[in-house]
Amino acid sequence: MRKIAFTNQKGGVGKTTTTVNTGAGLANLGYRVLLVDMDPQANLTYSVKLNSNRIDKNVYHLLKGDVAVTDIIMKHKQFDILPSSIELSGAEMELVNIPAREMLLKDALQEVSGKYDFVLIDCPPNLGVLTLNAFTAADELVIVLQSEYLALHGLSKLMDVIQVVQRRLNKNLKVEGILCTLYDNRKNLNREVVGHIRDYFGAKVFNTVIRDNVALAEAPSHHKTIFEYDGESNGAIDYQMFAKEIRNGH
Repeated sequence: MRKIAFTNQKGGVGKTTTTVNTGAGLANLGYRVLLVDMDPQANLTYSVKLNSNRIDKNVYHLLKGDVAVTDIIMKHKQFDILPSSIELSGAEMELVNIPAREMLLKDALQEVSGKYDFVLIDCPPNLGVLTLNAFTAADELVIVLQSEYLALHGLSKLMDVIQVVQRRLNKNLKVEGILCTLYDNRKNLNREVVGHIRDYFGAKVFNTVIRDNVALAEAPSHHKTIFEYDGESNGAIDYQMFAKEIRNGH
């Protein structure tokens, strides 16, 4: 069971879109997939039409130890989901005094060990306790970078946190790769930025680049994965390619 967290402390880079559609792409390849929504904004949960206001128990209650993983699993046509809720925003403060608070998600996921081929974790856009839980539970990290001028800004802080987690909490954690999103080949700046990212990170950058396209932006509002919404779109083509790259190991 491979556990992969999708991260960047910046918002709006495509983490949730990537988590959902990579999960769907892996499911298309025949794998059993569990998505974990660790973001209090619950965008992943909403994007597949799970109304978190109507979900009695979610990841918040899981981290508090009130429920087991199997109590809160929600079914989608292609994958299973551990849903989030705005309640999770209170977890940062509530978990502060709990011993080994960074290990809560890792311990909880042991209950489903072997039941899934992939567990994909959508991290919140910060480097707090929830993100640390995701990093501690994961085997691999995918850093999602928008193809824009400020993409590398603040990345050194993220890499510092990853190194601390590797030293103190999860020595097996590795950065699987860097995924460039919202890419427009017609824009010189996008091409230059991706070139800089490849120069800086070398082989760590995935071959697949996620092109910016309308269908990817529209699909969540229809509560569909890109494959359900427009399977012929560039977004569907790119995420299926990326799922294959993830499957094969980077």
